[in-house]
Amino acid sequence: MNNGFIKKGIYAFAFTMAAQAQAGVPVDFSNLVEQVSPAVVSVNVVKKMSQEELLQQQVPEILKRFFGNQIIIPQQRAPQEKTAFGSAFFISRDGYLLTNHHVVEDASEVTIMLNDRREIDAKVVGSDARTDVALLKVEGNNYPALSTGNINQLKVGQPVLAIGSPFGFDYSASAGIVSAKSRNMMGETSVPFIQTDVALNPGNSGGPLFNQQGQVVGVNSRIFSGTGGYMGLSFSIPIDVAMDVVDQLKKNGKVTRSYLGVMLQDVDRNLAEVYKLSKPEGALVTQVAPNSPAQKAGFKSGDVILKYNGNPISRTSELLNYLNRTLPNQTIQLQVLRDDKLSNISATLTTAPDDTPAKNTQTAKAKHKGPVLGIAIRSLSDVEKNRLNLKGGVFVQEVERGGLAAQSKIIPGDIITQIGNKTITDANAFVEAVSELKSNTVVRVTIVRQAQTAIIGLRIK
Repeated sequence: MNNGFIKKGIYAFAFTMAAQAQAGVPVDFSNLVEQVSPAVVSVNVVKKMSQEELLQQQVPEILKRFFGNQIIIPQQRAPQEKTAFGSAFFISRDGYLLTNHHVVEDASEVTIMLNDRREIDAKVVGSDARTDVALLKVEGNNYPALSTGNINQLKVGQPVLAIGSPFGFDYSASAGIVSAKSRNMMGETSVPFIQTDVALNPGNSGGPLFNQQGQVVGVNSRIFSGTGGYMGLSFSIPIDVAMDVVDQLKKNGKVTRSYLGVMLQDVDRNLAEVYKLSKPEGALVTQVAPNSPAQKAGFKSGDVILKYNGNPISRTSELLNYLNRTLPNQTIQLQVLRDDKLSNISATLTTAPDDTPAKNTQTAKAKHKGPVLGIAIRSLSDVEKNRLNLKGGVFVQEVERGGLAAQSKIIPGDIITQIGNKTITDANAFVEAVSELKSNTVVRVTIVRQAQTAIIGLRIK
């Protein structure tokens, strides 16, 4: 089935749905499901198991009841991999698919299954944890691709449809309405989620959310639940946010975000009275980072940002969403309230120091010549270096239980600045230094732990 056939069927279905809505008849999604299902796939993933997961498998349940998860028993043979599943959908006829970051995170193998039961190996082109978006690619052409809708035209109360593989049950459809838009969850600021009452469960992640015209308006991402199952609150990533991420992953393999350099908080009722605002609105600047675009533009702590490029800001999350959608090196206009006076400030954004690293770069997991330390590291961001007054270094993200690094008391959160006589400026310098280490020696490692410098003797076996 080609993309043109899908679109023709969708347009015909849209007229039928509109007539049903006007007549007060419950919406029938059967034709839509038939038209779009070929473009939705199941995703099967093989992931490497963490040391903690291996330990959980090895500890008998009776011991967990008495000792919790802290008990350590002799290492046993256990499966080193686990399987997971999710959903995805084609966004182009040449084999690109959209899914969630958490579906393919740490995947060693990814396979998709089409509706005709064919299985095809997929490659992870790139993945972005902050938006929970991942881009896959399979070989071949003439895949049935879905069209995308306009988020601005999506209204609360409109019918929506989800297709995915909940609990591994392929091509399951569920429907509901849009419950809210621009919903930020638990302090997350990168995604203005679409909230629906569509039944989503594990396995739906990465599948499409359709509007009444059969266009994709969201990528199903998560639920809000106290039980682990559906409880009437589901959340999807707006398709325009997802496609912005896709464009960057295609071009660069990573997502580059803009940086203003301010700490923000919402304006509540009391602050609104202090600032003589008619209602709580805007984003209050609580801190301005040194040498940041905000400082250079003249921002001060206590400023209230009320508009972004002419768009009103009712709360902090809206401003952050605008910033996340703006590319670096662009100049923005912000309306600011300071000392009871309104003014406009121009600021030229730079690249955020905490950008998502490109796939297979910046992070090292000891895939190099030399000893295996059992450690995962990343380069320090500019903000981290400035805060700690360091010229360089690498941040220790993970330490494998029982590895050389763990045996020498290196822990997650340490910053390695020197190995032997070699200064560690970034991840590449770290890999080069480790590749030169010899067996049966002890090397001096300089670290920064909790802002204090220390020296550790790393024994190489």
